[in-house]
Amino acid sequence: MQQIVLIVFVLAIIYAVKFLQKRKITVDHNPVPLQLVNILREQVPFYRQLNNDRQTEFEDRAVRFLTQIKITGVKTTVEDMDRVLIAASAIIPIFNFPDWEYPNLHEILLYPDSFDHEFQQQGEGRPILGMVGSGALNRVMILSQFELRQAFTNKTGKDNTAIHEFVHLLDKTDGEIDGIPESLLNKKYVLPWLQLMRDEIKNIINDQSDINPYGATNEAEFFAVASEYFFERPALLKEKHPGLYQLLESIFTPQKKSTVSEPF
Repeated sequence: MQQIVLIVFVLAIIYAVKFLQKRKITVDHNPVPLQLVNILREQVPFYRQLNNDRQTEFEDRAVRFLTQIKITGVKTTVEDMDRVLIAASAIIPIFNFPDWEYPNLHEILLYPDSFDHEFQQQGEGRPILGMVGSGALNRVMILSQFELRQAFTNKTGKDNTAIHEFVHLLDKTDGEIDGIPESLLNKKYVLPWLQLMRDEIKNIINDQSDINPYGATNEAEFFAVASEYFFERPALLKEKHPGLYQLLESIFTPQKKSTVSEPF
């Protein structure tokens, strides 16, 4: 009987190894890079503009994120750069909420590039650069490795797919990804926020806005796209869309809520 159990155990291990090899999955055994601080300094503008104490806080939270969330490469190798950029993308939207973490996230799958709705990485028609999973992929996020790095390489861009997906996760904490982050947004600002989103979406549709056209898809995508702009090019957003900037500041920087003027 013991021999049978041993044989079954060995066969199970062999099957698991072959399964991982077939999917070309690399498991992250060293989640916290030794060069974490150097990579943050070189690649993350948000981190560089913090004072020393706040930088230390950012580093600590990035380390905690990396020790709690599994990052798995699918047909690619997860490098230290990827780990740090993913952690930074996660911390940036929640940085002004000291106790905030991501209870609705367990693992991040890193694909080499874009993929389609069937998660295929080959062939034409692969428009997806990142997504928050649902159903069987609940508590899983998928990101494009190429797009993750590109967002931080492009210092003048207004887009950041990884931040976009983490904002979706924040939006989801109230139970629904709908563009209304009820857990962060003061109730008195919900109606002004809805009205502003709808007005801005109309401007995008009428080609009267510099906001990424993908933001016109629906309110949920608008919130994520506008948040990318807010964190990537805050000064430009404040200049071109002062009302939107103020409301996003009230969401992501709660101590400044008093600066929001009414009505919008």
